[in-house]
Amino acid sequence: MNHRKPRSSTVAKTAVSISMAAGAGIAMTTSTASAATGFGISHDVATAVDLAHSRADRTHVRQFEESFRVHEFGPSVAVTANNRATAESVGCSPHAPCRSIALSFQIVTTSGRNARLVNTTNISRALNEHCAGCETFAGSYQFVVATPRAFTLSGQARSALARLDRRAAALQSSNLSVTRIRQYADDLAHEVKAVLDREAARAPRGGGSDPLADFDPTVTMHRHVR
Repeated sequence: MNHRKPRSSTVAKTAVSISMAAGAGIAMTTSTASAATGFGISHDVATAVDLAHSRADRTHVRQFEESFRVHEFGPSVAVTANNRATAESVGCSPHAPCRSIALSFQIVTTSGRNARLVNTTNISRALNEHCAGCETFAGSYQFVVATPRAFTLSGQARSALARLDRRAAALQSSNLSVTRIRQYADDLAHEVKAVLDREAARAPRGGGSDPLADFDPTVTMHRHVR
């Protein structure tokens, strides 16, 4: 499930995203960075919002939702990245317990002197409500790539991320325990990080003309599981 924040009609730049809902094929979509204007000066403001939400109950005993999105933003004055995973198990019988799993992987790339100042939120929430014996797991994994100069992910990296996306989505039909799924999701996250580390290593460095943009590319991973 991919929820997107309403977008301004004024588009400053386009970010290509890879999105996949469980059971569906990979689709190429676009997210946008809007231009906010103040005092006659246009500033680029980029926003990425992603959510995976799974709810199991007596009618839908086994539920799984996965989100895997890549947002590529160029130089921006301000970037906000919000990633959430919520899993709920509600009112199932102890004799037929529910299973609810939500996983959200969010990748954001940005560049320029403010690239390391991304405003990030990465939260997961797992709730068992009147659901004795139910299995509930939510995992949020957020990756922020900051580079001094603009770059785009290579085709090889995109293919590798698409494969990891498919492996995450395949957990829908898995009978692994929640403990094993947590470990598997963590392993996938480390593989995502490795792909992005390789990409950051080839990203252009600062030219030295702007001290604030003269830094080594970085990849920061945020993990929150419940």
